[in-house]
Amino acid sequence: MENVHQHLKDLGLINVGKVYRNLPVVRLVEEALVRGEGVMASNGGLIVMTGDRTGRSPNDKFVVQNPDGESNKQVAWGKTNVPIEPRYFDRLRARQSSYLQRRDLFVLDAYVCADPKYQVSVRVITEFAWQALFARTMFRRVPEADLATFKPDWTVIGTPLLHSNPAVDGTRTKTAVTMDFEQNLVVILGSEYGGEIKKSIFTALNYRLPQLGVFPMHCSANVGDDGVSALFFGLSGTGKTTLSADPNRRLIGDDEHGWSDDGVFNFEGGCYAKCIRLSRETEPQIWDAIRFGSVVENVVYDADSRVIDFDSDGVTENTRVTYPLDHIDNVVPESAAGHPNAVIFLAADAFGVLPPISRLTPDQAMYHFLSGYTAKLAGTEAGVTEPQATFSACFGAPFLPLNPSVYANMLGEKLKAYGSTVYLLNTGWAGGRAGEADRIKLRYTRAMVTAALSGALSDAETVEDPVFGLHVPKHIEGVPDEIMRSRESWADPAKYDASAHELARLFNENFKKFDVPDNVKAAGPKA
Repeated sequence: MENVHQHLKDLGLINVGKVYRNLPVVRLVEEALVRGEGVMASNGGLIVMTGDRTGRSPNDKFVVQNPDGESNKQVAWGKTNVPIEPRYFDRLRARQSSYLQRRDLFVLDAYVCADPKYQVSVRVITEFAWQALFARTMFRRVPEADLATFKPDWTVIGTPLLHSNPAVDGTRTKTAVTMDFEQNLVVILGSEYGGEIKKSIFTALNYRLPQLGVFPMHCSANVGDDGVSALFFGLSGTGKTTLSADPNRRLIGDDEHGWSDDGVFNFEGGCYAKCIRLSRETEPQIWDAIRFGSVVENVVYDADSRVIDFDSDGVTENTRVTYPLDHIDNVVPESAAGHPNAVIFLAADAFGVLPPISRLTPDQAMYHFLSGYTAKLAGTEAGVTEPQATFSACFGAPFLPLNPSVYANMLGEKLKAYGSTVYLLNTGWAGGRAGEADRIKLRYTRAMVTAALSGALSDAETVEDPVFGLHVPKHIEGVPDEIMRSRESWADPAKYDASAHELARLFNENFKKFDVPDNVKAAGPKA
């Protein structure tokens, strides 16, 4: 513990209370229960509430702009990477250090990146036992023998109950998620949401790994018996976790991966799944993974039986569960596999016009990767009464410290080098807009994925979508043919045309911000 206490002093954390380092799961759960941080669910998971922050706070994320630092030249400053002056960062750190005087600290030392060549050590310091359990679950374990010499490459300090003061801290609200790429330090104030810890480290890896020739990806991954992997890119709610948890394939990971010259590897040691409307029938692997050692966020439950109501969005639509990878039966122990034969972009299209699945050309792959499309549903947010297009570059814009073109070029290089086929999969609606038609059945979506991963669609006969220019397979085993023909699946073709051209316009308007070759621009919708 001597090196830990010295590190705390170096961070200005002096005269703190007890320091609990790398407690086992049972102790962390006990501490969380004793301190009133959560309750035990009937299935053994720890239920916690994260206050008014039930999701990430992207508008409260800041990056320290050091004028003389190397990161100042590398970071793509703007709406995603909002600069904050070093003096404000120092003020936040000083207030945080003062706040933690005589308070108990939970310290979790962990690794990220399953490939030892790119391994990064992380130290999470927090006032909550459950957040230490969250970090223990999400990141990779440090062998007991290595703890004595452990030195963190990155440090995260979280004080959820300490609020920032916009009047003096240079922030917007009570919440501040601040990163310093020169000191490799993350300081989080005013948010209890566990995902801020996870995604801060993902952002750090998105800064570091491209410099080493590794393509960092916001995607899930699994692998077949042949050792060939598959990647699933998509924004929240599009099905990354669900589709990668396939009982016929082994799971590599559900959210964050790297693609090196050796293949694909997981960054993490756990999964962070949305669990709204979770059921054993539709997602048995995730259902069975929620047991002792898992953390369930912001769910509604019966106070007496402690049974969770997964169908309820009474607290938030963004209910979450985190669990270690070893809670999944058919997980890949090494968290790594060979190069992918299929790369699948997921879009939950609430406009109901994208084909259920289409095979992309290399130029279309670049276009849709930079677009990063999905749609918000009417009613999910105040004021959203119609489907609303959401574009997030590279399917992860909030976590990209570098220009999106850096990641897009890396994707293009990997696809060319390893011959992977790219597909665009609509996990949203067909036959009409959301609210007017049904969402595509999960069994149809799984049949499409199976066909793509088997190679059956690589040379399948296709027809070109007249609006989006996408190459749509004419037939897929187990999928009704009428679903494959988007326009014909609508009762009113004129309404389809209006909805399709509306979405096409939004695609093209969004893409104007990218400086790319003409062949990539021409790969977008025709309208």
